[in-house]
Amino acid sequence: MGIPSEMRDIWIQRRTDSFLIPSPAEDEKKSRAEQYSQEGIRAGIKAAAIAAVVSAVPTLTAVRKVPWAKANLNHTAQALIISGASIAAYFITVDKTVLESARRNSRAQFDNKTA
Repeated sequence: MGIPSEMRDIWIQRRTDSFLIPSPAEDEKKSRAEQYSQEGIRAGIKAAAIAAVVSAVPTLTAVRKVPWAKANLNHTAQALIISGASIAAYFITVDKTVLESARRNSRAQFDNKTA
Protein backbone atom coordinates (compact mmCIF):
# COMPACT_ATOMS: atom_id res chain seq x y z
CA MET A 1 0.00 0.00 0.00
CA GLY A 2 1.04 3.60 0.26
CA ILE A 3 0.98 6.53 -2.08
CA PRO A 4 1.88 5.79 -5.70
CA SER A 5 5.06 7.57 -6.72
CA GLU A 6 3.37 9.49 -9.55
CA MET A 7 0.77 10.96 -7.20
CA ARG A 8 3.42 11.79 -4.61
CA ASP A 9 5.49 13.59 -7.25
CA ILE A 10 2.46 15.62 -8.33
CA TRP A 11 1.73 16.66 -4.73
CA ILE A 12 5.34 17.68 -4.16
CA GLN A 13 5.41 19.67 -7.40
CA ARG A 14 2.13 21.38 -6.53
CA ARG A 15 3.56 22.44 -3.17
CA THR A 16 6.64 24.11 -4.66
CA ASP A 17 4.73 25.89 -7.45
CA SER A 18 2.54 27.76 -4.99
CA PHE A 19 1.59 31.31 -5.86
CA LEU A 20 1.67 32.31 -2.20
CA ILE A 21 4.72 34.23 -1.03
CA PRO A 22 5.80 33.64 2.58
CA SER A 23 6.00 36.69 4.78
CA PRO A 24 9.24 37.70 6.50
CA ALA A 25 7.63 36.76 9.82
CA GLU A 26 7.30 33.18 8.61
CA ASP A 27 10.97 33.11 7.68
CA GLU A 28 11.85 34.42 11.15
CA LYS A 29 9.65 31.78 12.81
CA LYS A 30 11.24 29.06 10.74
CA SER A 31 14.78 30.17 11.57
CA ARG A 32 13.91 30.54 15.28
CA ALA A 33 12.40 27.06 15.33
CA GLU A 34 15.52 25.65 13.73
CA GLN A 35 17.72 27.50 16.21
CA TYR A 36 15.68 26.23 19.17
CA SER A 37 15.78 22.66 17.93
CA GLN A 38 19.55 22.89 17.47
CA GLU A 39 19.89 24.19 21.04
CA GLY A 40 17.79 21.27 22.25
CA ILE A 41 19.84 18.73 20.33
CA ARG A 42 23.10 20.13 21.71
CA ALA A 43 21.79 20.06 25.28
CA GLY A 44 20.35 16.56 24.75
CA ILE A 45 23.65 15.17 23.50
CA LYS A 46 25.46 16.61 26.50
CA ALA A 47 22.89 15.14 28.88
CA ALA A 48 23.01 11.75 27.15
CA ALA A 49 26.79 11.62 27.40
CA ILE A 50 26.69 12.47 31.09
CA ALA A 51 23.91 9.93 31.72
CA ALA A 52 25.87 7.24 29.88
CA VAL A 53 28.89 7.73 32.12
CA VAL A 54 26.81 8.08 35.28
CA SER A 55 24.87 4.89 34.55
CA ALA A 56 27.81 2.91 33.17
CA VAL A 57 30.03 3.21 36.22
CA PRO A 58 27.62 1.67 38.77
CA THR A 59 26.33 -0.90 36.26
CA LEU A 60 29.78 -2.18 35.39
CA THR A 61 30.87 -2.06 39.02
CA ALA A 62 27.81 -4.03 40.12
CA VAL A 63 28.39 -6.67 37.45
CA ARG A 64 31.90 -7.24 38.79
CA LYS A 65 31.14 -7.08 42.54
CA VAL A 66 27.50 -8.04 43.25
CA PRO A 67 26.87 -11.80 42.93
CA TRP A 68 23.27 -11.42 41.70
CA ALA A 69 24.27 -8.93 39.00
CA LYS A 70 27.22 -11.08 37.99
CA ALA A 71 24.92 -14.07 37.52
CA ASN A 72 21.96 -12.33 35.88
CA LEU A 73 23.18 -9.31 33.87
CA ASN A 74 24.78 -10.33 30.60
CA HIS A 75 26.32 -7.88 28.13
CA THR A 76 22.98 -7.15 26.49
CA ALA A 77 21.37 -6.25 29.80
CA GLN A 78 24.25 -3.98 30.69
CA ALA A 79 24.02 -2.23 27.32
CA LEU A 80 20.25 -1.82 27.71
CA ILE A 81 20.61 -0.27 31.16
CA ILE A 82 23.21 2.21 29.98
CA SER A 83 21.53 3.08 26.68
CA GLY A 84 18.09 3.34 28.30
CA ALA A 85 19.37 5.97 30.70
CA SER A 86 21.10 7.83 27.89
CA ILE A 87 18.07 7.81 25.61
CA ALA A 88 15.75 8.98 28.38
CA ALA A 89 18.14 11.80 29.32
CA TYR A 90 18.43 12.87 25.68
CA PHE A 91 14.70 13.09 24.98
CA ILE A 92 13.78 14.66 28.30
CA THR A 93 16.48 17.32 27.92
CA VAL A 94 15.60 18.09 24.30
CA ASP A 95 11.94 18.44 25.21
CA LYS A 96 12.64 20.72 28.17
CA THR A 97 15.09 22.86 26.20
CA VAL A 98 12.79 23.36 23.22
CA LEU A 99 9.82 24.15 25.47
CA GLU A 100 11.89 26.64 27.49
CA SER A 101 13.04 28.33 24.28
CA ALA A 102 9.46 28.57 23.03
CA ARG A 103 8.31 29.96 26.38
CA ARG A 104 11.10 32.53 26.33
CA ASN A 105 10.19 33.49 22.77
CA SER A 106 6.48 33.87 23.51
CA ARG A 107 7.23 36.04 26.54
CA ALA A 108 9.50 38.24 24.40
CA GLN A 109 6.79 38.60 21.75
CA PHE A 110 4.19 39.43 24.40
CA ASP A 111 6.48 42.06 25.95
CA ASN A 112 7.10 43.61 22.52
CA LYS A 113 3.36 43.89 21.81
CA THR A 114 2.52 45.49 25.14
CA ALA A 115 5.41 47.96 25.09
